[in-house]
Amino acid sequence: MKHIYTYGGQSARRNLTVGCLVANKATGKRMTQVTAFDAEEAAAAAEQQIDTLTIDCDKIESVRAAAPHIFVTAAQYMRQYVTEDEALGGAIDTMAKGADAIYSPRGLTTIERIAREGISVQGHTGLFPARSTQFGGLRTVGKTADEALSLLKDFRRLEEAGAYSAEVECVAEDALAEIKKHTNLVLVTIGAGTAGDIILSYMADLSGDTEYPPRHAQAFGNVGSIRKQLSAERSRALAGYRTAVLDGTFPNAATSVSMPAHELETLREGLDKLQPVHR
Repeated sequence: MKHIYTYGGQSARRNLTVGCLVANKATGKRMTQVTAFDAEEAAAAAEQQIDTLTIDCDKIESVRAAAPHIFVTAAQYMRQYVTEDEALGGAIDTMAKGADAIYSPRGLTTIERIAREGISVQGHTGLFPARSTQFGGLRTVGKTADEALSLLKDFRRLEEAGAYSAEVECVAEDALAEIKKHTNLVLVTIGAGTAGDIILSYMADLSGDTEYPPRHAQAFGNVGSIRKQLSAERSRALAGYRTAVLDGTFPNAATSVSMPAHELETLREGLDKLQPVHR
């Protein structure tokens, strides 16, 4: 566990730092990263010693409270900020609340603007799902030598802009294995085989909680079926409750509390003495 000060100046402890990620890349130590969309998922990941989390920026406070020691990359989504000033302001605010790095899917000038403030920034290369029309649809990138070399140029542009890391999505594994030798970026990969420094998976995919997982995903659990069972059991309970209310079997003697008999008799006597209410 590493002792750090956060960007907001708070003393904290982390399982990993950016320096650790860079050092692990150099030694070939593979690491894990998962998404966490709420505090419960974050706490579960930390408990199972997942190395790093990627979360939505607006979840940072709840995630940090639930998992205070795990390395967190807080992601700005594509349409969250329009201008570079807005993106920088959002990054500073998120870092002050306990994030360890910022993920930005935006252009190089935005990444450079954030990095210039001393914030650790992760960019994106490979397939951009939000811009998939520019790739001819959802597909694997880097299946030709020219495209793989173009990907390396993207890596170098990110490095020049000040990024320390890149999320690399849906890239041919053997191509990435070759070109990663020529970049210092910490590569967080999804759909790129085993070539990454950090292997990313969505919580819903790995836990079996999605009906149509992408080809590159693998389920290690069965949360989806369990969720369906819970939903069916909830519906059964609701139906039973409605039936019991309508036929008079709920509430019943077992669920109600009665007055002692003598207190009930005293109540009745008192009520009999009251003046009738005129309506």
